[in-house]
Amino acid sequence: MPAVMSGIGSGAAVAPIVHQTWPRRVVFGEGAVVHVAAELAALGAGRVLLIHTPGRTRVAERIAADLGRAWAGSISEARQHVRAEDAAVAAEKASDLGADWLLAVGGGAATGLAKAVALEACMPVAAVPTTYSGSEMTAIWGITANGEKVNGRNERVRPRLVVYDPGLLVGLPPPTAAASALNAMAHCVEALYAADASFLVRLTAEEGARALAEGLDLLAEGCAAEASLLRGAWCAGDALGAAAMGLHHKLCHVLGGMFGLPHAEMHAILLPYLIAFNAPAAPEAISRLCRALGVADAAACARQLRATALRLGVPPSLAQIGMPADGVAAAAAAAGRAAYANPRRAGAPEIETLLEAALRGVDPADPNLNRRP
Repeated sequence: MPAVMSGIGSGAAVAPIVHQTWPRRVVFGEGAVVHVAAELAALGAGRVLLIHTPGRTRVAERIAADLGRAWAGSISEARQHVRAEDAAVAAEKASDLGADWLLAVGGGAATGLAKAVALEACMPVAAVPTTYSGSEMTAIWGITANGEKVNGRNERVRPRLVVYDPGLLVGLPPPTAAASALNAMAHCVEALYAADASFLVRLTAEEGARALAEGLDLLAEGCAAEASLLRGAWCAGDALGAAAMGLHHKLCHVLGGMFGLPHAEMHAILLPYLIAFNAPAAPEAISRLCRALGVADAAACARQLRATALRLGVPPSLAQIGMPADGVAAAAAAAGRAAYANPRRAGAPEIETLLEAALRGVDPADPNLNRRP
């Protein structure tokens, strides 16, 4: 492989780069939801099974009406941390209805169930996101069985069509919007320090973090934030979809599978703690994050994100969202056994310290939390 050069005219050689792109179509804009049926038809969809959360029934019904005879039916009970039995039932329904496309309308729960069906039934997925989860941009799937959430990557599940309409997110309660946006921010942070991320992925992650920070500020001021947050979520999902997940996402998968904690809130609460923990081993990534957030250092990043979360009504600790105190050791042991990429080594003792702090909601930038090498 020929030498790869860094920057235009810099003359500085860098490590070889592998950057994979995927065929997909993204439509973004106010009112874009009206184009969903036409976009699916243009892609050759014949019978479309809608998968949505109960709160998005009105939007799903509108799309179903637009689809007309192409609407095969709907599944309206998508839930977080997709359960294996729900995925099996949904796949059977897709087969019975003769569906040849899946359309997820909603947040990560709807997209996650559609992916689980696609994994088994091998049919294409489209998505109309109504949160900032970013799942619609990735080939990552997750299925929970027997208290354990198993994750993987398979190009079969990556949505081929994504329609972003900021208008669908108007009215999302600030605590819900903030938690979802901070979930997306976690995608950016992990992509920034992922060892396999190309410079384009890092640029995308940094822009995502900047747009999300801008949107969170607008949200805190009571201004229209949906377009900024949705742009940030798009970047965040795209970056995460092209990079390896680290300790942050591994912890969330373990906690979600073991205790069923709400996904976005869990990410939002853990994010400042993981930034502070990984900062000593990821100086370049933290420098990019600081630039995106307009702060000086890792401690300021962690404290600003936590302050923003609290200001917007995100719960302050894992205990507040249902994490049992007696579950910390078991969760730390499970995460410590798992394989994942992370800039800083973390065994069960380090993870237990981190989880104890997040359980209680103490200052994430307290240097005493990160003394272990």
